[in-house]
Amino acid sequence: MLGLSALVVAAAIHSATATIRFGCSQLVTQRFDPLVTPGIVSPHVHQIVGGNAFNITMDPNEDYSKTATCTTCRFKEDKSNYWTAVLYFKHQNGSYIRVPQIPNDQVGSTSGGHTVYYIAGYPPFQKVTAFPKGFRMIVGDPMIRTKAAPQRNSVESYAISFRCWDNPRGNTNNAPPGGGQDTAALPNKFCAGGIRSNIIFPTCWDGKTLDPPDHTSHMAYLQGTVDPGMGIIWQQGNCPSTHPVKTPTVIYEIVWDTAQFRDLWPKDGSQPLVMSQGDPTGYGQHGDYVFGWEGDSLQRAMDNCKDQFGTPEACRELTVISDAEMNRCVQQPQVQERVEGVYLPALPGCNPVQNGPNPATMPANCPGAQPTATATSNPTTTVVQPQPTAPTTTVVQPQPTAPAGPAVPKYGQCGGNGWTGSTTCISGSSCVKLNDWYSQCQ
Repeated sequence: MLGLSALVVAAAIHSATATIRFGCSQLVTQRFDPLVTPGIVSPHVHQIVGGNAFNITMDPNEDYSKTATCTTCRFKEDKSNYWTAVLYFKHQNGSYIRVPQIPNDQVGSTSGGHTVYYIAGYPPFQKVTAFPKGFRMIVGDPMIRTKAAPQRNSVESYAISFRCWDNPRGNTNNAPPGGGQDTAALPNKFCAGGIRSNIIFPTCWDGKTLDPPDHTSHMAYLQGTVDPGMGIIWQQGNCPSTHPVKTPTVIYEIVWDTAQFRDLWPKDGSQPLVMSQGDPTGYGQHGDYVFGWEGDSLQRAMDNCKDQFGTPEACRELTVISDAEMNRCVQQPQVQERVEGVYLPALPGCNPVQNGPNPATMPANCPGAQPTATATSNPTTTVVQPQPTAPTTTVVQPQPTAPAGPAVPKYGQCGGNGWTGSTTCISGSSCVKLNDWYSQCQ
């Protein structure tokens, strides 16, 4: 949440901005990512919040607002699902433990989870179009390990960042997410008040595509110049002609309780935090979204809820539920592995720490990377058929996105979203698609 002084300044500059802001408790933490790896166990751990219809496939034809029986989010009408990678602390002995998530400011006593915003944007009270049933999107690239500094003429460059909080927070809480002293990389020092992740989704839609294969190209960020002090929550600008429909701005804020590691923090100045995909930089932070609001409830909220601070109780269009009701809505993990609560010898999945600056690669032949997923007794959880423990990737020849170029050596990258290099492997190797982001010569 913004610090009080930042809110006062923001209110003075951007008066009458419609916002809803609410906490969501943890639904489940496990290696599921039904957008990037539907039907199989994900390469790395995610924390999921929202409706309890969440499952390993998330059929786009299913109306999750009707099949979910509860939600971990503050509004009863919101059965959407929101998920991100998680953060681990690497002990000096080489073991890992998940960094707990704690409630954000003024969201109640949520059990883990994170905060979600929907903002109608600026100018005040402009008309926005709520997402339709079946809409999904992702933001961020888990494989990148470097990123250019934010550019004022690039709204997107301010969209994913971290805030290092002091204790007390003081000036470290006096700017909106993505503005002020936020960094694109994980903070390079101990943060006594915790670290807040900020993930801001694009807000311009092509008006027709619910979920393209890359889960991103149907959305775009506003055009315009960014005020670095204010970030892009109230960004002024126009949608590009290719994506003319203005939607609510969706934001995630995740608060990581790094304070408890004070006595274990390295004395040599090294950075001990690593994201669940083996990313010690933080540049690979990413978020996924599946729409699941009941009927026209989100559209009504965007049209009629004019509280600029986003207080849930101020939005009379929606039904507020209690902390206890949110915290009772849980799923049992379906992947047979331990991912939190104890020190682990390695990150779950096959995720060696890769510092970059080159993009991360997926190691081949990693034992235990694809455990069995089983059903639980939770009647709202979709039954998951066990996946084979043998390699589950399929050898494919990806469509080249650039001239074939020189042959790629074994274990080198040969494809993936945005890949512009060679797609031809050396003799004896084939290009294996490991996920939408990365293909490797094996």
